Amino acid sequence: MSDKKKIYKPKAISGFPEWLPEERLVEQRWFDHIRKTFESYGFCSIETPSVEEIDVLLAKGEVDKEIYAVERIHKDEDDSKESRLALHFDQTVPFARYTAQHFNELVFPFKRYQMQRVWRGERPQMGRMREFYQCDIDVINVDNLSINYDAELPAIIYEALEGLNIGRVQLRISNRKILMGLLDSLKITDHVSITRIIDKIEKLEAHQIEQLLSDEGLNKEQIAKVSTLAQVKGSVDVIRNLTAENDLMQEGIDELTVVLDNLSHLPDHGVVGDLSIVRGLDYYTGTVYETQLLDVPEFTGSVCSGGRYDDLAGGFINKHLPGVGISIGFSRLFDILRQTSPEKLGIGPKSPTDILVYVENADDSAKANETARALRERDFNVEVYHPVKKWEKHLKYTEKKQIPFVWYPKADGHEVKDMSNSNTTASDPKTWSKDND
Repeated sequence: MSDKKKIYKPKAISGFPEWLPEERLVEQRWFDHIRKTFESYGFCSIETPSVEEIDVLLAKGEVDKEIYAVERIHKDEDDSKESRLALHFDQTVPFARYTAQHFNELVFPFKRYQMQRVWRGERPQMGRMREFYQCDIDVINVDNLSINYDAELPAIIYEALEGLNIGRVQLRISNRKILMGLLDSLKITDHVSITRIIDKIEKLEAHQIEQLLSDEGLNKEQIAKVSTLAQVKGSVDVIRNLTAENDLMQEGIDELTVVLDNLSHLPDHGVVGDLSIVRGLDYYTGTVYETQLLDVPEFTGSVCSGGRYDDLAGGFINKHLPGVGISIGFSRLFDILRQTSPEKLGIGPKSPTDILVYVENADDSAKANETARALRERDFNVEVYHPVKKWEKHLKYTEKKQIPFVWYPKADGHEVKDMSNSNTTASDPKTWSKDND
C-alpha cells in the first residue's frame, strides 16, 4: 500500500475573487477613504447578517434566480426554518428590514452606510462577480423625504470616487416619473416590461429596442414617443424644457431639475440628465442613478447605481418610510481597473511594514522586540525578522516585501539602513523619523 499523501490541487472558484497582499492593501485604502467620506456627511455605519429569510429578499421582486440559498449539508427536521435562509444579494432590502425592525430605536431621517459582501448567482465576467463588496449609503424617513437628499447622495459618491484618483467619472441621472407619466398618457399599463426594455437601450441597436417594444403591443406612434424620450440626454436646461404630457411627468421633470441644479458645482463632465436611465427593478419610484467610467472605454456598464424608493420598508412595518440610496459596486470597480488600468490603482509595496528589525543572533531577541515596541508606540508599522540566518537572507526578504527600512539593534546603540539608497546611519528608536535618513 502506498503511503503517498493525496494532494488536492487548489484552483480558483469562478466569480469568487481573492487578491494578492499588495492589491488588498489598495483595497483597504479605498475602504478607508470611502468610509471617511460617508462619515463626513453624517452617515452612520451598520452591518446586517450575511443571510436573510428568503421571503425578505423576495420582497424586492423577481430576483429569485440570483439568490444563493443556505442550508446545512447534514440537516434534520429541525432545520426546516434554517433552509429558508439565503445570502443577501444587495444591501437595500436588508437595510429596509433593519429599519423596520429597529424603528423605535433609530433617529430619523436615518442616514446609514454599509460596506459588506453580497452574493449573486450571475455569469462571471469582467466587473461581474458572484461574491463582491458594495458600499451603500441610504437616507430613509417617516412619511416624506426631501428631494434635496436625492442630490446630496450623488454629490457624496462623486467626492468619494474622485478621491480614489481613478480618472473621470460621470453621474447619469433620471427620474422614472417622467417615463411613467409618458406611458400613462399613451395608455400603456405594463410599465415593468417597458422599463426593462428601456434599461437595455445602450446594449441593443435601435431597431432591436423598437422590435421589443412592438412585441409588447406598442404601436408605431407609441414606440416613437417612448424611444424619443429615452434618448433625451443633456444639461439641466434640456430637462427643464421638456414638454410634460401629464402631472406625473411634470413632477418628474421638476424633481430632476432640482437634483441637477443642486449638482451644478460638479465639473461639466461630472453629471448629466439621461432619460435612458430607468433601472430594471420596479421598486424605484423617482430619481435613479448610474455612473460611468469615462476614461475606461473597455467597460461601458455602471459602477455605481441606485435611486428613490417610496416604501420599500412598508412590507415589514405599518409605516410609510420613503428613502433614497446609492451604491458603489466596490469590487466591480476595483476589478475593472485591475484588469484595464492597473496604474490607476497605485499598487505599491507587498506589505504595510515601515521597518524590519533584524535579529542578528539569538541573544538579540529581547532587544529587538523592545525596539519594535518603542517604534510601534510612535505609530510605525514594525516587523521583527526572527529567523537567525545568513546576513543576506533578511535583505532579500526586505526587498521582496518592499520594506523601506531595516533596523539593527546593537549592543552599543542602533543603526538603520535605508533600502532606497543603502545608507546606514546611527539612530534612536525614541527620536528617529523617516526624514532623518
